[in-house]
Formats: sequence, C-alpha cells, structure tokens
Amino acid sequence: MSISINFKKASVLSISLAKVGNAHRGEPLKTSRDLCKFDEADNEMLTHAFLKPFRGLERYSLHHHSELSLNEMYGYADSVFSQQERFLSFSRKMARHLYDKSRHPNIKAGDLCIALVGNVYVNKLPCTAISIVKSESLVPFLEISDKEGDLQLTTHNGIYPDKIDKGALLVDFQKDDGFLVYTFDKSGADANFWVKDFLGAKPQRDDEYKTKQYAEMCASFAKDGLPDDLGEEDRFRLANQAAQYFSEKDQFESESFQQEVLKEPERIEAFRSYKDNYKDEEGKPVDEEFQIAGGVAKKAMGKVKSALRLDSGVLLRFTPDFVDHPDSIERGFDEERGQKFIKLYYEEEL
Repeated sequence: MSISINFKKASVLSISLAKVGNAHRGEPLKTSRDLCKFDEADNEMLTHAFLKPFRGLERYSLHHHSELSLNEMYGYADSVFSQQERFLSFSRKMARHLYDKSRHPNIKAGDLCIALVGNVYVNKLPCTAISIVKSESLVPFLEISDKEGDLQLTTHNGIYPDKIDKGALLVDFQKDDGFLVYTFDKSGADANFWVKDFLGAKPQRDDEYKTKQYAEMCASFAKDGLPDDLGEEDRFRLANQAAQYFSEKDQFESESFQQEVLKEPERIEAFRSYKDNYKDEEGKPVDEEFQIAGGVAKKAMGKVKSALRLDSGVLLRFTPDFVDHPDSIERGFDEERGQKFIKLYYEEEL
C-alpha cells in the first residue's frame, strides 16, 4: 500500500514535558504537572520543530509477539487518540515507560517533549499524531537583549531541533496494524533500546522496505562479497549496474536481476551464496520479488566507494557514466619499476 504523509496543515494542540534520567544510575524522572503553555504565535515554529525530524524516514508499526494490545505504547497511543482530553495523563505514562526502559548504562538522561499534533494528512486524510522527541544534550546560544536602555549579551542552553537525539511519530492511521510510526535514534548507544524496548516497533515490510533491503544487500555484496583483488572501479561499476536495473524496472525479480546485472556464472554463484547468508535487521532473508519503489535503491547504492585513492597522491573519481565505458581502465604491474600501474583510455578531455 502506497502511503503519502503531509505536514503542511499540521498544528500542535498540546505539549507535555519531562526530564528522563537513567534508572540504572539512579537518576530521577520528573514529569510536568500541567500541559505546557505556549503562545499561538509560536505554534508554527513548534509544529515545525516537532515534525521536521520525521521527513523521509522509513515506516514502522508497533507490535507485540503475542498480542498487539499488550504493547504499552500502543495502549497509551490508542487512549490518547480516543480520549484527547486525557493527553497529559497518558503522556506521563509514556515518560514513565521510557524511564523504566532506560537501564542500559550507555543511555543518557535527557529532556523529553511529547506533543499532540492535529491535521497530519495521510493519503489526503486528516489524522492526529503524537510526536515524541528526546534531546540528550543542550546547545549553547547567545541572545542580545535591550535592558534598561542598553544592549546586553546573555548566554542560554537549550534544545536545538536539528540536534534532537531520538524521536518517534505515532500517527492514528492503520490502527489495527499497530499505527503508522516513524522513528529515529541518532545516538546509537543501544540499537535495541529506542525502537524495540521503548516503542516495540518493527519496520513495515512494504515495497519500499523490500527495495531498500535488497539494494543495501547489493551494495554490501559489491563492497565485501567480491574477490579481494577486484578493483574499486569494478565494484563501483557493479553497484551502478544494479542501481540502473532498479531505476529501469517496475517489478523486481531476483533471477532476472542476477542474469542481467551479474551475468558471469562465477559472480552469480558468489552472489547467491552471499544472499543466502544475508539477513535483514529482523533476521529474515530479503524478498525475491516485489514492486520497486523508485529512488530508494539509488541512495543505498551510493554507499559504495566512488573514488580510488592511490598512495602517490592521485585521486580517481568515478561517475555513473563510467559504467558505459568498461574498457577505460587497464591495471598492470611494471616488473622493471616494481610498481603497480593504472592506464586510462579516453577520447578527449572535458
């Protein structure tokens, strides 16, 4: 199912605040007794701050291994969406749930903001959302103020929206499947903490997810699955041929991909062996057939090195056009000089 989300008409309705320490270190949890008051003039800025981090992220859903209703965050979110007047009460329960899960020694204390947001449009339908953001570091900034007829410089420490460490956006859409969820964790302190322990979320295995997973596997194969003596130019060429396949096709079929992109029997065999041992973040094998989601594969393929740096100070950078000139580079070894060499062929300088 194709999903489009739009924040243009979104508006913050309510905000709840908390300071969440690390329970493992005995740090406290403090939650606001009342909803945060803010001027209507600040609504646009706050809405932007609470929604900007979630643009362009993968789609997740809340889940539980036995029954969805047993997922704590699912229960709290469902209650907020159906009883918005009790937002403060359930937002405090969310903060408590986060605190109870903050027991890994590497998890930092931080400021937690939970916002109820209206008019988030999903597939042109207005929906309510809950934005949860945690900042684990304060950013210093300066303010010039007019005081008693003179200008003074004041220093402050605050939350910078572009530096938020963790976030989750729970949208009242696809309720029976665990809601529509977007999430991120920039800190990397514990890969399972935010997404799995706190949210209990897993990626939606839609065509976008399947395209990304297969493309990432191809990029990984280009970097690590080919013979060690293969040059960077050949790895780059293979990755770009794979990217071209994804861009030109609507439907992905693994067998045709191998025949059209890999071609050589030895390389196909190496790829199949690599694929059989490759697992996604849930420990599942990649899907063999799916509808290709445009643009997703190109980003994944961009992780393959596009340059060759030599110890002589020479840097060769490859562009996608390089794929169309398979015989433009020749490698060899000069016995007399005892050095490797690279020979370049071209028609003219550009």
